[in-house]
Amino acid sequence: MRVWKQWTDECRTTRKSGSGPRNVTSARDDRHLVRMARTDRTASSRQLAALWSIATGVSLCASSIRRRLLQCGLRARTPLYRIPLTHDHRRLRLQWANQHRDWRADWQHVVFSDESRFNLWYHDGRIRVRRYAGERHLPECIIERHSGRTPGVMVWGAIAYHRRSQLLRIVGNLNSNRYIREVLQPEAVPFLQSLPGAVFQQDNARPHTARIVKSFFAAQQVQLHPWPACSPDMSPIEHVWDVIGRRLARDPRPVASADELWELRFSKC
Repeated sequence: MRVWKQWTDECRTTRKSGSGPRNVTSARDDRHLVRMARTDRTASSRQLAALWSIATGVSLCASSIRRRLLQCGLRARTPLYRIPLTHDHRRLRLQWANQHRDWRADWQHVVFSDESRFNLWYHDGRIRVRRYAGERHLPECIIERHSGRTPGVMVWGAIAYHRRSQLLRIVGNLNSNRYIREVLQPEAVPFLQSLPGAVFQQDNARPHTARIVKSFFAAQQVQLHPWPACSPDMSPIEHVWDVIGRRLARDPRPVASADELWELRFSKC
């Protein structure tokens, strides 16, 4: 009825400009609040409210903090995670990118491979960063993560331009001998031999670069694609792992063990 009355009396359906409760903060206060949020990108609304109270002596609730920051374009978003990169890592990554920037059909011959681990449960850590649209890759909006051992299933797989390998389960620690015996001999090399002119990509993990593995590749005449260190994000197979991880997170079926996870979700891959 209120909307109808507004329309019949004033020919409008929205609030008048300036109507409603007045803002507790001024434009100057909002700018100060934005500076606080950008100083510590991971601070929660409650933490910012406490800092605001200390700095100004005025109490402001967490919901008001969120509204002001949203009005200023700062939204709490999931941060981008990455592994720590040294100056040499960045230099070698850029060098590799420049060397391959003009590749076109060449990528059709590259077989990308990798291992990935999928945990029994999923969580995002409840960490958010406040940033503007387009700031996802700013250093202050990125949280570095280090790999840790949690219950789950480790798998190996490879993708080519039009095909993919079988997904292999890896139980326990993978060393160079197991890499040859359980991955390269039964799956990787036959997959490469079925693709004329295939070039094999793998990261620089120790089991992949051991002397015995290099000798095996030489004996099998496997051509390797050079790869910069600490660069899993540059391989397209990471998108495959991401799709699998999202599907696992959406699957409502409970899983109690790593064996059950493999049988229910991976055994038919």
